[in-house]
Amino acid sequence: RGQEHIKRALEVAIAGGHNVIMIGPPGAGKTMLARRLPTIMPDITLEQAIETTKIPSVAGLMPSNKPLIAIRPFRSPHHTTSDVALVGGGQYPHPGEISLAHNGVLFLDELPEFNRNVLEALRQPLEDGEVNISRASGSLSYPSRFNLVCAMNPCPCGYFTHPEKQCVCTPHQIQKYRSKISGPLLDRIDIHIEVPPLKFAEVSDSRDTEQSQNIKERINKTRKIQFERFKNKKYYCNSFMSNKDIGAYCKTDEDGKNLLKQAMTKLGLSARAYHKILKVARTIADLEVEDKILPSHIAEAIQYRVLDRYLEV
Repeated sequence: RGQEHIKRALEVAIAGGHNVIMIGPPGAGKTMLARRLPTIMPDITLEQAIETTKIPSVAGLMPSNKPLIAIRPFRSPHHTTSDVALVGGGQYPHPGEISLAHNGVLFLDELPEFNRNVLEALRQPLEDGEVNISRASGSLSYPSRFNLVCAMNPCPCGYFTHPEKQCVCTPHQIQKYRSKISGPLLDRIDIHIEVPPLKFAEVSDSRDTEQSQNIKERINKTRKIQFERFKNKKYYCNSFMSNKDIGAYCKTDEDGKNLLKQAMTKLGLSARAYHKILKVARTIADLEVEDKILPSHIAEAIQYRVLDRYLEV
């Protein structure tokens, strides 16, 4: 019920393989929305299924009666998870959660509660799509191309942005809470979205909402467009585009360029954030089956950079 703009943001995220973080008070529906993502994830190809199956097979986690993983994985480690469990390693290097989530979703609930060292270890795999583990016994590389989906409260008590409940946190506590997530890590997350608390009218609304199957069909069509675009590349999603590909596939008109210039100037965006906006705008255009990125696509993509302009204490 409700949260239509959050569903839209998650649709864009899954369609283009983008990382996303949801910020909102307890009970707003962040975790429930994330756990429903498997119902809208695109169909897995045979090549991806074989690639995905290899990882739990190496780790000895494949059931004996299941020769192939036919659905995209969804991994949700607890916030007490160690960096070795998340990234991989050990005396005899084994794949971690980020590799077990390859071609699927890695969901990190209560993101600031994770150890900072654990979160910083995500930076290189998010950038490169693989993780390199070096130990005395040898060095290994495991694939780690996944949708990172995170959820967090705006402050320790959870009610900093709540329209009705009073926040009891001091500015110092809020700043300390948010500083657990570094700027370089947030830069690698394409979509930041605020999840407001549901109103009574939304919760009690008995009208039918859009079915997951309809959203999944749109995502499948969008993924086919990207598959054709990147058929000669090592990747298949807009989120993995190189800077060279961004120049080739993310062209816009003069109005779109002016909009980007204003966003860069007013929000103080980094070059990485600029490229993230273009990648997300490309996905939005693909959802609408548009060859060219329009100013409306860029405007929507900018709206998904909440943490660049919001939550100032």
